[in-house]
Amino acid sequence: MKTIKNHVQLIGNLGQEPSIIHLESGKKVANFSLATNEFHKNSNGERVQDTQWHNIVAWGKTAEIIEKYAGKGSEIVVSGKLKYRSYEDKESNTRYVTEVEAKEILLLSIKNGNNSAD
Repeated sequence: MKTIKNHVQLIGNLGQEPSIIHLESGKKVANFSLATNEFHKNSNGERVQDTQWHNIVAWGKTAEIIEKYAGKGSEIVVSGKLKYRSYEDKESNTRYVTEVEAKEILLLSIKNGNNSAD
């Protein structure tokens, strides 16, 4: 039960090309937004789509897989945990960030529209 205390699973599409940062240590970090869609019917019986955007960060090998195989529009499954952090911007204002730290990913589609890895 310890592993489900802070556990997130999302299925969605990348909103843009992932940002890949190469750290001095040789590690990579990938940052991207993931759109998840839910559908419901409004009071008129019309189908309405609700899109939520999630900030995702992936480290190491997971970031390398994202860099190589995932691009804007790719559908993926992300399994990870919620992380909260803060930082000061250029005007010395404190900014707060909520993101999902990806521990595992499953590629449901590959960038460039291929469904198999080369």
